[in-house]
Amino acid sequence: MSDVQEFDAIIVGAGFAGVHQLIQFRKLGLKVRLLEAGGGLGGVWYWNNYPGARVDSENPIYQFSDPELYKDWNYSVKFPDWREIRQYFEYVDKKLDLSKDVSYNSRVVSAIWDESADRWTLTTEAGTVYRTQWFSLCVGIGSKYYIPPFKGIETFKGEIHHTSRWPKDYDVKGKRVGVVGTGSTGVQLIQDIAPLVDHLTVFQRTPNLSLPMRQEKLDLEEQKKLKDYLYPIQFGRRLQTFSGYLHDLDMKPTLETTLEERTLAYEDKWQKGGFHFWIGSYGDIFFNQEANDVAYAFWRDKTRARINDPEMKEKLAPMKSPHPFGVKRPSLEQSYFEVYNQPNVDLIDVNKNSIVEITPDGVRTSDGVEHKLDALMFATGFDMVTGGVTAIDIRGQDGIPIKEKWVDGVRSYLGLGSATYPNMFWIYGPQSPAAFSNGPSTIEFTSEWIADVIKHCRENNLSHVVAAKEAQDAWSEQLQQIASMGLWTGAKHSWYMGSNIEGKKVELLQFPGGVPVYYKAIMDSAAKGYEGWVFKKATTA
Repeated sequence: MSDVQEFDAIIVGAGFAGVHQLIQFRKLGLKVRLLEAGGGLGGVWYWNNYPGARVDSENPIYQFSDPELYKDWNYSVKFPDWREIRQYFEYVDKKLDLSKDVSYNSRVVSAIWDESADRWTLTTEAGTVYRTQWFSLCVGIGSKYYIPPFKGIETFKGEIHHTSRWPKDYDVKGKRVGVVGTGSTGVQLIQDIAPLVDHLTVFQRTPNLSLPMRQEKLDLEEQKKLKDYLYPIQFGRRLQTFSGYLHDLDMKPTLETTLEERTLAYEDKWQKGGFHFWIGSYGDIFFNQEANDVAYAFWRDKTRARINDPEMKEKLAPMKSPHPFGVKRPSLEQSYFEVYNQPNVDLIDVNKNSIVEITPDGVRTSDGVEHKLDALMFATGFDMVTGGVTAIDIRGQDGIPIKEKWVDGVRSYLGLGSATYPNMFWIYGPQSPAAFSNGPSTIEFTSEWIADVIKHCRENNLSHVVAAKEAQDAWSEQLQQIASMGLWTGAKHSWYMGSNIEGKKVELLQFPGGVPVYYKAIMDSAAKGYEGWVFKKATTA
């Protein structure tokens, strides 16, 4: 084990949140180190390089809002892929010389609080030990990947990969490929590899109610013109919309519109593409089942028109919705539904023909059929929202691991920190808006809030700050109350609710009240002297 390395602040994770936090901590003059499990910046965009991987937030808002960064950067398309986002992080790194404060290939396995010293001790997988006063978790919501424990998986003679660990330069051409899972990752992968493989077998549990992306190339000269006058307005607008995107929910009740008005509005959102039909349309789809049914019917009819086979229509866009529309994050697709018109593509509904076992030669389903495969790809997602936090053995003032505490439900205050874990914060994590929002929109103001509370402590000779239990219980209860007003529980297998992981507590894991409400809550706490937080005065030598 190496000697202990001392820092004012340690950040874990080098995606948008970790990079922004590093920039903020530098401004405070802190001695800071960012620990990253991977070999480069980018977070999910470092790990996810499977065919088709691309962001579903449209530009210009999927980047940092600092003019010094965006003035010299231009994306080529509205929805960039993983390669271009990696290039963006490389650009930011070079511009700000970030890597000098980053330790790559440094997976943190434990974080232990020392109450007598008001310090955290962090240990990496390699045995490197760090001590720090401030500890910021920027592990995101999708860092712990998940493969279901299928019988016989170890016997498969072909290649098995989870999409988040896609092999470099792996070629699927001419192979018989199986894909398990049709979430956002599955949709992106399937539509990209279907034209290349010899045969594709997709194992679907729940149809993905995907929306048309409407990808566009971006004009370089037009971007340059917009940066001076429009970009600042657009970045400012993010705090005013429900989801931190540039479009917002229409709060007029769906059923108070005429058929003609509603249809034209739906058609407009549909043609605009992206998430306009989801979080740019009528807001009552999230809590009014009848309004939700109307939206689903429009989606269904649009989608079925793209599918040739009647049986396939029912599998992919059933007449009756498999769950309320929009209570699971839709994927954005470009050619997904047309894939199933190809003769070399099979779609297995595992609700009717479940996966019994993985065999040496493929996958056997409950109807007795063995689907012969050369490669098996798991697009089975992640232990979302909480998994990246609970994967680390984090022990606070009472010595109890946070993983044990959250067995019966997540507890946080303002989606920023948790009682008995002083000086530890997280960004874009449990009980924050997280994936209910555009990532950078909420990441930036949350990161700035954390920097401000640290500055407050340093200026007032305070050695630690921790969420009060009463405040955290009230926040967690409020979140679940808001959730109970909506249709979220209508999705049987939803990572929003944690129900995609066997044995995980079923509860809404993210704040569903919208970005403006969340922003007001954390800023009100700060304005009232950080109401709901408990401070400890530093002892003088």
